[in-house]
Amino acid sequence: MSLEELIDNCKQGNREAQEQLYRKYSGILFGICLKYSRNKTEAEDSLHDSFMTIFEKIDQFGSKGSFEGWMKRITVNTVLQKYRKKEHLNVVSENIEEEVEVESSYADIKLHTLLNYIQELPNRYRLTFNMYVMDGYTHREIGEQLGTSTGTSKSNLARARKLLKEKIEASQDKAIIGVLFFLMPKKRMVRLAALEKIDLKKKI
Repeated sequence: MSLEELIDNCKQGNREAQEQLYRKYSGILFGICLKYSRNKTEAEDSLHDSFMTIFEKIDQFGSKGSFEGWMKRITVNTVLQKYRKKEHLNVVSENIEEEVEVESSYADIKLHTLLNYIQELPNRYRLTFNMYVMDGYTHREIGEQLGTSTGTSKSNLARARKLLKEKIEASQDKAIIGVLFFLMPKKRMVRLAALEKIDLKKKI
């Protein structure tokens, strides 16, 4: 069954097609949920809610654009909506801390370790870091999504990077420091693709 046929069948409410769509994309979308969530349980809940929204809104998807990209946007928005409801995501001060500069010559990037450190960040820092570094959002876009200002987004990113650097240095695991500070869009997408291809079953 082609992707177009699968989508059309899902639009008609075909349960078999919905199950096939879930099997095809659940791994990719779970990777997104996992990096934005604090733990596996939260990620699983967000994955479930994301697919519920996908099936509810699938009629709104046209033939133009990437279907996978459309689902990813829904997934990110689903996770962000939960945190917007739970807490105020601003920080007290919008003073931007000095950027932490790190020379990187490390090739062995331990993404599982990085993911664990990211999950340990406070919500506002974790969300901002993922959106800017991993998914390529601008500070303006992050502010719009989280209901904060551009200055707050920059401050949250600086603090997130500082906390991650401290965690890495404390564990003496310097092999992943460099990934925090490569901020060119192409590199962001490379890191995102690599993270989403992690064999999550091995981790769990």
